[in-house]
Amino acid sequence: MSRRVAIQAGSIGLIGLGGNHLTPLRAMADTPKSGRAKSVIFIFLSGGLGQHDSFDMKPNAPKEVRGEFNPIPTKTPGIHICEHLPMLAQRSEKWALCRSLTHPYIEHSEGHHVMLTGRTPLPTGFDGNKPKPTDWPSIAAIANDRLRPRNNLPPAIVLPDRIVHRTGRTIPGQFGGQMGEQRAPWFLEASPFHSEHYGAYPDYLFHHAKGKLEDANLKFQAPNLTLPQGLGKGRFASRLELFRQLNRQRAFLETAAEVEQFDRYRQMAVSLLSDEKTQKAFDVLNVEDKLQERYGKNAFGWSLLMAAQLVEAGVSLVQVNLGNNEAWDTHGNAFPSLKNYLFPPTDRAVSALLDDLQSRGLLDETLIVMAGEFGRTPKISLLPKSYKLPGRDHWGAVQTVFFAGGGVRGGQVIGASDKLGGYPAADPQTPENLGATIYQALGIPPEMMWQDSAGRPHKIYHGEPIPGLMG
Repeated sequence: MSRRVAIQAGSIGLIGLGGNHLTPLRAMADTPKSGRAKSVIFIFLSGGLGQHDSFDMKPNAPKEVRGEFNPIPTKTPGIHICEHLPMLAQRSEKWALCRSLTHPYIEHSEGHHVMLTGRTPLPTGFDGNKPKPTDWPSIAAIANDRLRPRNNLPPAIVLPDRIVHRTGRTIPGQFGGQMGEQRAPWFLEASPFHSEHYGAYPDYLFHHAKGKLEDANLKFQAPNLTLPQGLGKGRFASRLELFRQLNRQRAFLETAAEVEQFDRYRQMAVSLLSDEKTQKAFDVLNVEDKLQERYGKNAFGWSLLMAAQLVEAGVSLVQVNLGNNEAWDTHGNAFPSLKNYLFPPTDRAVSALLDDLQSRGLLDETLIVMAGEFGRTPKISLLPKSYKLPGRDHWGAVQTVFFAGGGVRGGQVIGASDKLGGYPAADPQTPENLGATIYQALGIPPEMMWQDSAGRPHKIYHGEPIPGLMG
C-alpha cells in the first residue's frame, strides 16, 4: 500500500467507514453531459423471470408452453400481460417492454455477469463460483466511478444486499472487477442473508419446494449510519480537526486535483454520519404508514421506497436486488410461487414506485429498468424429486425487459419473440444495448472511458441505446 493510499484509508477510518469506499484519485472523470434522466433505478430479478408468465404471454401456444396464467388487457390497447400483475396493467401508459433481449447463457453466474455488466463475452478466467479481479466492472461500478457525487452522496448504491447464493457463493459481476474493488459501488446491507428462505418477508416469505414460511427473526433494517458508539459531537469535531491535519500533510504528497477528489469522499463520509437530511433518505421504516402501505410493508416494498428516497436525495444509480438467493428461479412449483409470493409484492411495489416518483416530480428524470439474468424455457418441465408441481428451466435466448420513466415512451412494445416465446423474432437487443441505454440515461457520453487498475483506458459503450425506447 502506498503512503498516499494509507493516508486516505486512515482518514476515512477516523469516522468508521471502510476503505472500500475510496476511489483511486486518477479515476475521476469530468462531469458528464447531462441526459434527460438524472437517475436510474435498476431492479434486478435474480433467478430469472419467465417471459411467458409475465410480460410476453403466449395464449395461443400449446398448453405445455403457455402455462397456467391468463393474459389481461392493460390500459394500452393491444398490450396484454399476466393476470397477476393487475396494478401494472393499469399503468401501462407509464412503461414500455422490450420482448427481444437475448444472450447465449443458461447458467446463473454467467447470466448475472452478462446482465449486470452489460457485456456478453465472458472475461478471460471467468469463474462462476466467485468474483475475480479479471471480471468486467458492473454497470453500477462504472456509474459510481464516472459520475460525480451529488449532495455528498455516492453516485451508485446497491441495496438491500449483495447477490449471494444459498451455498454462500457470492455471484460475480456485481463489483469493480478490472477497475479494482475499491471502485465497486456502495452496498447497503439492509436485508440479512437467509439461505433457506425466499421472497418479500415478512408476509410473502416462502420456499420453492415447501410453500409459505414464517420466520420472526428476519428484520429489514435501515443501514446503520450513526456515529460510532461513544463518539459525541465534541469528539467528532476533534476527529474533523485530525482530518484537517492530514489534509496539510497530504498537500506535500498529492496534486491539487487529487486533493479535490479525496475531499469529495471525505465530505460524503461526513455527510452520511452527521447530516440528518441525508440519513433520512436511508430510513424507510419510519416513513408515514400510508406511504409504506402503498409500497407494501415487506422487503420488496421497503427496498423500492428506499430507492425512491435515494434518487430524490441525489444518488444517480440505485440497483435494487429484488429477491434474495435467486428467488425468481422457478424450476418447480412455479405457478403457485409466482401467483402467491412473487408477483403480488412486485406488482404493488413497482406500481407504487411509478406513482411515488411521479408525485415527487421525478419520474420524467428517473429511468426504471427491470430485468433478470435470463428468461425461462418455453416448455414447462417437472423435476419430480424436488418439486410436486412443474416450472421452467433457464433460458438466455430471450427475455422481456421492463422500462419506465426517464423519457421512455410508455404504452409500447419493442421487439418480439417467436410464437413459442423461445427466440427473438424481431429487433433483437443485447446486454450491450441495455447497458448503453442506462449510460445514455445517466448522461455518460459515448466517448468517455474507464480505467483498469493499471491505468489502461477501456470503452464504456459496447452497443447502441435501444432504438425507439425514448419518446
